[in-house]
Amino acid sequence: MATMKAAIFVEKNRIVLDDKPIPEVGPLDALIRITTTTICGTDVHILRGEYPVAKGLTIGHEPVGIIERLGSQVRGFVEGQRVIAGAITPSGQSYACLCGCGSQDGADTRHGFKAAGGWKFGNTIDGCQAEYVLVPDALANLCPIPDGLSDEQVLMCPDIMSTGFSGAERGEVSIGDTVAVFALGPIGLCAVAGARLKGATTIIGVDAVPERMSVARQLGATHVINFKDGDVVAQIMALTDGRGVDVSIEALGTQGTFESALRVLRPGGRLSSLGVYSSDLRIPLDAFAAGLGDLSIVSTLCPGGKERMRRLMAVVESGGVDLSPLVTHRFKLDDIEEAYELFAHQRDGVMKVAIIP
Repeated sequence: MATMKAAIFVEKNRIVLDDKPIPEVGPLDALIRITTTTICGTDVHILRGEYPVAKGLTIGHEPVGIIERLGSQVRGFVEGQRVIAGAITPSGQSYACLCGCGSQDGADTRHGFKAAGGWKFGNTIDGCQAEYVLVPDALANLCPIPDGLSDEQVLMCPDIMSTGFSGAERGEVSIGDTVAVFALGPIGLCAVAGARLKGATTIIGVDAVPERMSVARQLGATHVINFKDGDVVAQIMALTDGRGVDVSIEALGTQGTFESALRVLRPGGRLSSLGVYSSDLRIPLDAFAAGLGDLSIVSTLCPGGKERMRRLMAVVESGGVDLSPLVTHRFKLDDIEEAYELFAHQRDGVMKVAIIP
């Protein structure tokens, strides 16, 4: 049986590169030869045992590659074609998908809904940090890469661009809005870019890493606050003359950032949560105005599917956003354990790493 190299979850704090069989292709599948992938913060949650997955699972959910083999029922694509697939791979057939909630796809349930059911790569099926990945429901999920775009130009589309933009979309950012983005990691930076594209005119980023703060300004932040310099809530309220922001986007997943994002909202404002939380959240009574402040709290798992990928790549192709500065380090797949060590400990100014088999 032919084998491939893959990054495999072994146990808490241990992901290793090992050999696995190259997947067999079913009639609705496509086998993709990975040309570039990356490591996500969610993968670090998995590594640390904060998000449970099966032992032996191949990790990763951000594939850029070339079609190696197509299932017998997959039409409209050719072997050798450059494609991406989203981190979220909805079936396209469930009730959830057909009402626009593909991220919550429950194709294997009677009622058609399953929380986070659209996230399969590196969660419930083998993922993308490997030489090959099997894309399920290929007709719903494969998207051709436009000519002229490099792997690194589209590498953010499968997850962090879709996630960050969805923070602005689900927050209903409108023309002229004031937006605060808490945590300027890759997803927060994409949320900054998404808020700008949606028409926000004041965008306040919060972080403490100089490299991230600099990129946030490049992507459209009008103000950047270093949380080490004092009370972030007080600084944002001062910037808004005591009004508060129309939309706050929480992009880290901690009680502290969530609570700050809630406290800076104006009455009637919206908190858009993108964080992956590892413990229960508490909603302070005063910040929630005892339930009488007309506040909205929404959470998002990034949209996937081929139409979402097409639209995101169209934004890149048109010059609407350039996320290439987010790729700060490059590793061969053979060195992925070293890449994890760097990324998990956020050393050397790392933002995103490109992994190349």
